[in-house]
Amino acid sequence: MIKKEVFTLSGAKGRGMLVDLTYVDDFRDAPLIIFAHGFKGFKDWGTNNLVAEYFAQHGFRFLKFNFSHNGTSVHHPVDFTDLIAFSDNTFSIELEDLNTVIDFAMNGTSIPRAPYVYLIGHSMGGGISIIKTAEDKRIKKLVTMASISGFRNLWPKKAEEQWRLQGVMYFPNSRTGQQMPVKSTLLDDLDRHPIRLNIPAKAAEITQPWLIIHGDEDPTVPLAHAKELKAAQPNAIFTVIKKGDHVFGGSHPYADTVLPAHLLQVCEDVIKFLKE
Repeated sequence: MIKKEVFTLSGAKGRGMLVDLTYVDDFRDAPLIIFAHGFKGFKDWGTNNLVAEYFAQHGFRFLKFNFSHNGTSVHHPVDFTDLIAFSDNTFSIELEDLNTVIDFAMNGTSIPRAPYVYLIGHSMGGGISIIKTAEDKRIKKLVTMASISGFRNLWPKKAEEQWRLQGVMYFPNSRTGQQMPVKSTLLDDLDRHPIRLNIPAKAAEITQPWLIIHGDEDPTVPLAHAKELKAAQPNAIFTVIKKGDHVFGGSHPYADTVLPAHLLQVCEDVIKFLKE
């Protein structure tokens, strides 16, 4: 039987982070996957729970979490009710959060201790995961799905001057209709940590096995990002999903009980890679 446990961790600046672990009850110590969501994402988006169950059925524990400043809250995990927190988010904050989650997975206090973890990052979470993998040998293998190849690819370069002058820039959420604010402290974070937050440079440092997956019809993060990552780390495995979009056929909400075809292909490729 598939089970799901939910935990609350203390993330960056003491903000609560919801974490859930999906597993088959007979295999509570199965290999552990950690999933990092992307910009304007959250752990229970669309197809994520189906993905977690699919991996559990194929011999893994699947842990996903909400970054502490992703705009959701412990009491409202699927709605962007805390745009103040969202506006304060930085890439360094997300790296701190991810470290907290890995510590949780490996300290053995609330769940059976994982001797190592597999890390999957989607979109902006892919960029965060690349940096973390370069820094942390507790990560045994890395998978990036539709990952960005640079944080400044998330906005037009020419927007930065006005962003700094106003102190905030608004990112529209087409699904909710919200204008989501991000303070210029995000730019300050990039300026203060140019080496650590250089995704291609960190990609070049990765020694663990790495699978890069990207759709060739991704309108949000073009395939060129994946090609740049592969060029930075030639040892990575590079898989292109033909006609794949940014979320591989998923949506939010997602009413179906089976994975969309492209996402199922992604899951099959990832499982093969992790079990090799």
